[in-house]
Amino acid sequence: MSDVVRCTVLCVCTGNICRSPAAELLLAARLGDGVQVESAGMRAQIGRPIASPMAQRIRAAGVDPDGFAARQLLAAMVRSADLVLTMSRSQRAAVGQLVPSAADRTFTLLEFARRVAPFAVDETPGASTGERLATLVTHAASLRRMAIGRVDVIDPFGRSSRAYDRAFADIGRATDVICGALGSTGVTQDRW
Repeated sequence: MSDVVRCTVLCVCTGNICRSPAAELLLAARLGDGVQVESAGMRAQIGRPIASPMAQRIRAAGVDPDGFAARQLLAAMVRSADLVLTMSRSQRAAVGQLVPSAADRTFTLLEFARRVAPFAVDETPGASTGERLATLVTHAASLRRMAIGRVDVIDPFGRSSRAYDRAFADIGRATDVICGALGSTGVTQDRW
């Protein structure tokens, strides 16, 4: 029996063709039906597929990127999300300006992963993945004042293969940590 969707995660980047779709697809593949995962861009290249270098990395991770189409970020998307994961601090601030009430549930992807990494699955009670994720959001918000180091995923668009490797490695590790904290299967990388 699958979980009822109780939580919506919105991943945000600039064009919605590299970082946020990678985070969306990796999270969706591992979290299953208990969480609805979407993505959008601050200045989306609406309708475009994932940039080829990022699509190759997503495919190599065992997730199908075909059929993806970039979407523009709208305030309604932010309002309906239980968790907003941006790829940079500036995007996190922009989301907070767009929908001020979302500030407590908006983090950069790396920031959120670092804040939930210490939590074991048994510390996130709840019958469904969505309920456990909601608990992690509350925990992460309570730790917001603690310093955690680098929180931005570099934007690889138009840059070298090495930049794509670095961005995808950060996204992969962060999504693994988040899914690991939720007890999801398919997690292969070490925690922070």
